[in-house]
Amino acid sequence: MNSGQLAYQHTSDDAPVAKPNESQLLRQYLPLVKRIIYQLKSHCGATLSLEDMEQIGMMALLESSRRYPGGLDNGFISFVSQRIRGAILDELRRQDWRPRPVRQQAHELNDTVRKLTRELGREPTDKEVALALGVSPEEYRERLHASLSDSMKSLDEMLGAGNHFVDEKSVLGEISAKETLFKAISKLNRRDQVILSLYYQHELNLREIAATLGLTETRICQLHKLAIKQIQQILQKWNE
Repeated sequence: MNSGQLAYQHTSDDAPVAKPNESQLLRQYLPLVKRIIYQLKSHCGATLSLEDMEQIGMMALLESSRRYPGGLDNGFISFVSQRIRGAILDELRRQDWRPRPVRQQAHELNDTVRKLTRELGREPTDKEVALALGVSPEEYRERLHASLSDSMKSLDEMLGAGNHFVDEKSVLGEISAKETLFKAISKLNRRDQVILSLYYQHELNLREIAATLGLTETRICQLHKLAIKQIQQILQKWNE
């Protein structure tokens, strides 16, 4: 269990506790909502304000509490985290947060990286890619995040984000699906597993992961997307 979960862990690891009232629930899990917002904010651009994201997260928290069967045991943390993330991502999709110009920029980024790799005979540095695109380091980083966002949503969808579970049987089905996903992740090479862990569990950004692994942000973005694609292929093969 990571430190974020420990902050919300109930005093007993075994027995669930009675559900608090809505006011108590909001106070207790506000740090969790804010933590998820912090992780997602770099993907939201100017489409959703932090206040809007917090309101969506709070509504998802309350709805999750109503739908979660029984008392709020430790499984509720995972359950409500996915519901909050799913609600925010659903709103981003509804608002078409990646308009055509942003998608075109993501394609331009990918094409530029491929071109430089061929010309240089090696992976280009982040500075070289930004210079070729004619953008500042900050603008380049925004493009990387936009390029990465589809993969992030794909993994959230595989985790069941945005779905609603109304009874214990459905929750158990979700747990089984998550275990299958984690098993698929275990089939990746060690580096890709570390990248996903640092990004999703430890909430490091691309720059921090790149510094940790001694790679460029561009390469981390590429490896992240390739890892998600591999997971999808593994799950598809298992379902055949």
